[in-house]
Amino acid sequence: MTRRGPKGGNGGSSRGGGKARTGGTGGRGTPSRGGGAQRQRPPRSAGGGGRQGSRQQDRGLGGRQVEGRQAVRELLIAERRTVHDVWVAAELEGDPGVADIVEIAAARRIPVSYVGRGKLDREARTDAPQGVLAHAGQLPEADLADLVRPADGSPPFLVALDGVTDPGNLGAIIRNCDGAGVTGILLPRHRAAHVTPTVTKASAGAVEYARIALVPGLPTAIGQLREHRVWVVGLDDAADRSIHDLADLAVDPICLVLGAEGAGLSRLVRSRCDVLASIPMRGGVSSLNVSAAAAVAAYEITRGRQSPSIHSS
Repeated sequence: MTRRGPKGGNGGSSRGGGKARTGGTGGRGTPSRGGGAQRQRPPRSAGGGGRQGSRQQDRGLGGRQVEGRQAVRELLIAERRTVHDVWVAAELEGDPGVADIVEIAAARRIPVSYVGRGKLDREARTDAPQGVLAHAGQLPEADLADLVRPADGSPPFLVALDGVTDPGNLGAIIRNCDGAGVTGILLPRHRAAHVTPTVTKASAGAVEYARIALVPGLPTAIGQLREHRVWVVGLDDAADRSIHDLADLAVDPICLVLGAEGAGLSRLVRSRCDVLASIPMRGGVSSLNVSAAAAVAAYEITRGRQSPSIHSS
């Protein structure tokens, strides 16, 4: 495939017809630290406290309230942002399932409050907080200009989401991206899911390690990526080219674009992509869930980057 210029058109793209859809916890090692947590009353308003307060303050990327044992555990281990306090259901005091969370919080001098299950469930915004939640500072936003630079000596490997609104899918995508070595994620600032307690829980804490940029408009952001000579590959069920045939692009700066559940890529975003690729479907259904599609596509790029034949060519 011939490399296109900084502002070239859709050179080398393989575009299909009408339909355009892309889909409808193991923990890390924790330090062994001493120090127990003192029983104390929870603050009246911690980190915005309550559903309404959290929603009012989550105007950016979000993430002020973290729920679920693995998500809270990774929040504490990552030490990427301020943690105001940790709430633990009173009946779990001394429970080995949360002991490491309490120990890490104590070592970080973060208050741990044992509260009644009813109070914790009323504060929670997910169906199953697993008896643990934390209030923290908002997740830091990455800058698109930083994401297009090499990360640890490797070309940028980005994933952009075109209107993904389901928080469970977003969380799973972030977890998949972290596992595959994606160096940055692009989310539209409007009409898309941002980081909520459901997202942090579904990501199993991977949000603490992901670099995520909010962009005013995805088509404009794609234009900026192309100016920096980043290949933009859109996943489209109707595309003739298979995701398994992108080895020649994998070693270059690349961005995978996944469309919204059901609708797929928007017309304008699709037209801005350099290449359209599909995931071959061998069974009766026509597409994968967007988070599953993200996993397949991201790991295919990772495999391409690790292939000796590609590196030696």
